Amino acid sequence: MKVTLKVLLVAAVILLAYMCYRSIMTSIEFDEEKKSREDAIIARLIEIRKAQIEYKNVHKVHAGSFDDLIKFLNEQELPFLTKEGVLTDEQLEKGMTEQEAVKKGLIKRDTFWVIAKDTLFGKNYDAGDIRYVPGTQLQFHMDTATLSSNSGYEIKVFEASVKYDEYLDDLDHQLLVNAIDKVEKQSKFPGLKVGSLTEINNNAGNWE
Repeated sequence: MKVTLKVLLVAAVILLAYMCYRSIMTSIEFDEEKKSREDAIIARLIEIRKAQIEYKNVHKVHAGSFDDLIKFLNEQELPFLTKEGVLTDEQLEKGMTEQEAVKKGLIKRDTFWVIAKDTLFGKNYDAGDIRYVPGTQLQFHMDTATLSSNSGYEIKVFEASVKYDEYLDDLDHQLLVNAIDKVEKQSKFPGLKVGSLTEINNNAGNWE
């Protein structure tokens, strides 16, 4: 009887140790996978921000949809300045400007017009991918708004976002619930986003 009890106790200890180990490993694996996905998502949100800033420079408002933003990237031409030569210290001391140096043929400055996506991201960039959360067929949520600053100026803003329960929904459910609960208790957005529809934040990402 005592032998049987000892065997059961040993088995229970081993099972408990294994459960603790699996719990720790599951948490570590969750955090590692979360970080891996979020690194890719942040890179994409930075691309969206870069494209939206250029879109606003041209159209004075942000793109209201990914269709508009993708069309802009594929069709709009942006100026691309090439530089050949720089002013010497002696020229700078004499007060010579770049414009004067160009006129005298001392340096060259030429402007070419290049398709937006090529200028911003390179010729091999697929503009159609910008709407998708990396590694999925999920699309980012994106919208625009007009806010009033403290000084009374109207400020055009945009926001692009994706929530934890969208890009982490295939991971451990309880750890996902815990992650959401943690940020919501801090009154933070439960996911990743760039820009804001409710505050003027200079197009900052919530990871910055």
